[in-house]
Amino acid sequence: MGVSVKAVLGTTKYYTEVTAGENKLITDEPFEKGGENKGFNPFEVLATSLASCTAATLRSYIDRKQWEVEKINIQVNLEKNPETKTAVFTRNISYENANLDHEQFQTLHKVADTCPVHKLLNGNIEINTNFTE
Repeated sequence: MGVSVKAVLGTTKYYTEVTAGENKLITDEPFEKGGENKGFNPFEVLATSLASCTAATLRSYIDRKQWEVEKINIQVNLEKNPETKTAVFTRNISYENANLDHEQFQTLHKVADTCPVHKLLNGNIEINTNFTE
């Protein structure tokens, strides 16, 4: 499945409008980096992709199994090391009002890793860039 997004940055430093189809979000940089902190920074968007995909994957599985889980909480922390060009995502998952046994929780740990964004981030990534003058 392909995805296409468009980012437009005008003269306001780092305030960027990103659209995907009819949906829009704003990205910006924090004050200390010269932005106005009016939206997620790009790394927050990356972590958001993993968090939201994990939540949706788990909810889909839980609903299919008709298990009782009122709320799924996902927190993703992203630590990047520019010197080694590595990044570490730490994903913390918790459930509220979940009526599950130990085996069901273990199954959900495995299901979280089937999130498509998780799989993509663990795979080979290639970036092709084209410039238009």
